[in-house]
Amino acid sequence: MSEPLDVIVIGGGIAGSTCALQLARQGHHTLLLDRQAFPRHKTCGEFMSPETTEMLEYLGIRLCEQEVKPSTLDHAKIIMPQGGEIVAPLPGLAHGISRYELDRILHEQATAAGVEIVTRATITNIQQLDDDSYEVEAKQGNERIHYRAKTVIGAHGSKKPRGITSPAELRDKKAYVGVKSHYRGITIPPRVELYFCKGGYVGISPIEDGIANVAALLTLDTVQGSGKSVNDILQAASRTNERLASRLAEGSLVPATQVSAAPLHLSNVPEPWSQYPHIGDAMLMIPPLCGDGMSIALRSALLCAEWTDRYLQGEISFVQWQRGYSKEANLEFSGLLRRARRIQKLAFAKTNKFYPGLARMLPGLATYLVKATRLSEINLVHRS
Repeated sequence: MSEPLDVIVIGGGIAGSTCALQLARQGHHTLLLDRQAFPRHKTCGEFMSPETTEMLEYLGIRLCEQEVKPSTLDHAKIIMPQGGEIVAPLPGLAHGISRYELDRILHEQATAAGVEIVTRATITNIQQLDDDSYEVEAKQGNERIHYRAKTVIGAHGSKKPRGITSPAELRDKKAYVGVKSHYRGITIPPRVELYFCKGGYVGISPIEDGIANVAALLTLDTVQGSGKSVNDILQAASRTNERLASRLAEGSLVPATQVSAAPLHLSNVPEPWSQYPHIGDAMLMIPPLCGDGMSIALRSALLCAEWTDRYLQGEISFVQWQRGYSKEANLEFSGLLRRARRIQKLAFAKTNKFYPGLARMLPGLATYLVKATRLSEINLVHRS
């Protein structure tokens, strides 16, 4: 076993790489583990709210100064199967960038800060020791590697490592399928378009280099029988919304960008802690229609890094670390999740065909729906 580390972060996505980056900059010996190689395409809407941009800039990452320039978005359009639509301005300028590029940028920043990144490593066991430190066993190829660290942070998404369980009631029983593909040839204004269809919805938004990201969340029972490929699933969904079918027909799939994730179970309540703290989707799987997953990933990573730094510095005990982060995470995200789940239920209700008319009668409704699913402004100053 190698020399003990300060932090092991499990999962190299937005939440994991951001948390590792922040802790390394605070002087902690940090290891980032992921079971897959990076950069890679992931099932994601690839939409970055103003809050996401704010938090990235707090970390010193200005996307508009990168070689690959993100797109900009200033409004949202919701298109119903019957053809009605709702248009709402976004509360500030948003951006679109692929997860392939964003993860690459974050990993470069983490490496520059001193984070050790190990990919293609599958976690086979996590054990909490008597002194509250952790022992982590990982398999990389045919080799088994053992690490020891003062802290472990879970950024592994909703799929937990072997041996780590959570109460079933924390997640909704309904199963969803998420799919994503990039398209060329779809000319889209600076907006995110959301098409409702049988069993869910499909979002289309511009990212970098004139490419559009097409991402869908559909119920598992709806997808069954649609075909096995991402293209088959998207084409089947488009047959229940003519305007979506027309939109997809404008372009062609970008090879090697098709990914899917299933089964997905949305959160009933946040889960900030099990055997160790959780961040990102490991803490909260929010309805993609209703929440900005990227900003939740970043916010939870920054909160967890702050509490973990205090614990590693000896300012607080293990119990205070656990209780403090759990309390703040619940306060931060529980209200957002409740609002998001209410809107998710409305979106899937049979009466949703009336929403465009309702939005015209109450012009503030569409704007409220957008604002209700955003995180509040954050004071990114270290709390004492």
